[in-house]
Amino acid sequence: MRTLTYREAVREALIEEMERDERVFLMGEEVAEYDGAYKISQGMLDKFGPRRVIDTPISECGFAGLGVGAAMAGLRPVVEFMTFSFSLVAFDQIVNNAPNMLTMSGGQFHVPMVFRGPNGPVHALGATHSHATEPFYANVPGLKVCAPGTVRDAKGLLKTAIRDDNPVIVLESEALYNTSGEIEDADTDLTVPLGEAAVLREGDDVTLVTYSQTIPLVLETADKIKAELGVSPEVIDLRSIRPLDADTVCKSIAKTNRLVIVEQNRPFCGIGAQLTYAVQRDAFDELDAPVTRVAQQDVPMPYNEKLEDAVLPSEQRILDAVKEVCYL
Repeated sequence: MRTLTYREAVREALIEEMERDERVFLMGEEVAEYDGAYKISQGMLDKFGPRRVIDTPISECGFAGLGVGAAMAGLRPVVEFMTFSFSLVAFDQIVNNAPNMLTMSGGQFHVPMVFRGPNGPVHALGATHSHATEPFYANVPGLKVCAPGTVRDAKGLLKTAIRDDNPVIVLESEALYNTSGEIEDADTDLTVPLGEAAVLREGDDVTLVTYSQTIPLVLETADKIKAELGVSPEVIDLRSIRPLDADTVCKSIAKTNRLVIVEQNRPFCGIGAQLTYAVQRDAFDELDAPVTRVAQQDVPMPYNEKLEDAVLPSEQRILDAVKEVCYL
């Protein structure tokens, strides 16, 4: 086992897949000469050259469309957005073209490509740079969406996404880039399947479901729940947003009988809303309390630090939700 940062795991996945398949290439703003806005692609221009690590103009719609065309022509592009809030400029290409081309061409054109980059609120970036975009893209048939929250998944999910013959959105977290974790040795071909949630901590009394940058918060809060409330929480990382693994959540509820969903996106039409529907459909009789959700407040993200903290999920809000479902 080795210790890597989330940032290094993403870089390692890109390098391994580009070495494995010469059709894979990386493109985006400042990915080449500047080594990437977050240094994900550091050293990759020297290693692979300007034909496979390509700096683009500040035109998300333009280079996303170029990626769709390249994928249709048989290449496997990885398109990086400096932040997924900027991907909204390329909404037409991501939503109209990439996921629909296979069906609209009668199966003649596959679109094997990845859209990746940091997603979700970070710190004092204001409303236009803080979108958690997963509900937008998970709503679109033909798109697969994942949100790795651990170092191992940052590598394994990206490798799986690059090998997929369909467009996959990999939503990384800027807040996690510097976090560390253990990962298999370099000679191990690590892939993580899409559509499979992971149980991060076993428990008996309440199921906490989360993903991406809220994972560290939930794990830390789980310790306090056990110590202060005497409640044993089970923590599940969704990992994949679409396909969504509701079965793992329902199996956990059969044991704990209670569910709290902690998500980085807003509540209205959010990921938790879809998961709650699946749970009441498939595990209604197992619930001893209504499903409770801890999400962003339903307002534009403030720039002010204290207001931002009030909007985002917090330890206290999670504790209050657990007390509510456990009738404490």
